[in-house]
Amino acid sequence: MSGALPIPRRVARLNAKLAVKWGKLGSAYLPFADAATADMPIGRLLRLSLFQVTVGMAAVLLVGTLNRVMIVELGVPAWLVAVMISLPLVFAPFRAVVGFRSDNHRSVLGWKRVPYLWLGTMCQFGGFAIMPFALIILSGDSNGPIIIGKAAAALAFLMVGAGLHTTQTVGLALATDLTEPEKHPKVVALLCMMLLLGMIASALTFGAILAHFSEIRLIQVVQGAAVITVVLNGIALWQQEPRRPSETGHDRVRQTFAGAWQEFAKVGGARRRLFALGIGTAAFSMQDILLEPYGGQVLHLPVATTTIFSAFLAMGGLVGFGSAAKLLGQGMDPYRLAGNGALAGLVAFTALIFAAPFQSIDLFGLGVLMIGFGAGVFAHCTLTAAMGTAVRGQIGLALGIWGAVQASAAGIAVAAGGLIRDGVGTLASSGQLGPALVDPATGFGAVYLIEIALLFLTLIAVGPLVRTPSLRPRPALPAEPLAAYPG
Repeated sequence: MSGALPIPRRVARLNAKLAVKWGKLGSAYLPFADAATADMPIGRLLRLSLFQVTVGMAAVLLVGTLNRVMIVELGVPAWLVAVMISLPLVFAPFRAVVGFRSDNHRSVLGWKRVPYLWLGTMCQFGGFAIMPFALIILSGDSNGPIIIGKAAAALAFLMVGAGLHTTQTVGLALATDLTEPEKHPKVVALLCMMLLLGMIASALTFGAILAHFSEIRLIQVVQGAAVITVVLNGIALWQQEPRRPSETGHDRVRQTFAGAWQEFAKVGGARRRLFALGIGTAAFSMQDILLEPYGGQVLHLPVATTTIFSAFLAMGGLVGFGSAAKLLGQGMDPYRLAGNGALAGLVAFTALIFAAPFQSIDLFGLGVLMIGFGAGVFAHCTLTAAMGTAVRGQIGLALGIWGAVQASAAGIAVAAGGLIRDGVGTLASSGQLGPALVDPATGFGAVYLIEIALLFLTLIAVGPLVRTPSLRPRPALPAEPLAAYPG
């Protein structure tokens, strides 16, 4: 006997069938896996998506890690921390201007997106570089004047906020430029997944490093985030955007922002789409800082358990992104699917409300999972619709407007949710709302009821966008052939 034994035909057929099954399984559970094309292979697409990892890392560091460190370890007053955390929101409305400028950038190098992506990266890097020293002065653990610490910390948070908003807006526009229109739903799913993965990995890493806190470790974490931001964004940008000097020449006539806005507003249902996006985002965001306190104060769950349920929220979001990508890829109307996401939110908040009187952990878990799912579907569909309705040459503007409305609505809703919960909870605990409502769940329930009302308002706004064909997203124009890479 020589050589390998021949494989029986029956085994060969079984192997072939298994290969087909595994291929189908991958497409079913990873709907972004087939987002790649010959011009944009999956490796290059994953490399481009690294900018979302740095955005997620920055969001976790600002809202999660530094929020806790400033209040607990550094002893900074809570009101001052709240002001600092909210400063990145100041730049959110300017995402529309950033997107517009990247659409119309003049450059002898022929790049539109790369200069703004690099500018955003440098803003993030600069903010992170000065932030730890500013926070140490702010805490009073130094000889420097507190006012300098306040000013430097404000500048640091503003720079990081400006950087992450710029990077995300222009990065999404570049991804749209480089991929075919029919692949956009799956590309959006991939980018959203990378954002979530960046947030989860960053939260776990920062928590482990700062388990034994010291000022030196804080400096190492924040400045390490600065270096990682530059490295990952540099890798993401390398040879991605083709050079098109004919589109960025100084002799080309440039549209004004006012003119571009008027042209954007002429697309059917533009104001209704933005209204639905803002109201729907607010509806899903008011509870962002309330879920874990609700589980602890109302359902008496330990910290470890509420943390697990926070992971449920992320899992629901991933399932929502994946499901939306698959259904949109099959041709489903994005507004109809966004409405389904809002319906999932109605189920979610109803479950949360009834979890209190029944003291049901199962209802709480279902509600958390459905919030993540509904928010994922809604965000995915509205972003895909923004891509589909963009006029040629206005991709950056359209995505910038989407990001400005989405980020602003989310930030305002989170702040409003906390204020409403505290205000109603105080009235309830003092008996001013009647003896039946003297309960810790009353303040949370008021927020959830408002979110249900906002979701119904969202359905009202989305309805005409589904019914009227002229208001549906127009098919995006075919992508232009990619020019040769520089160098």
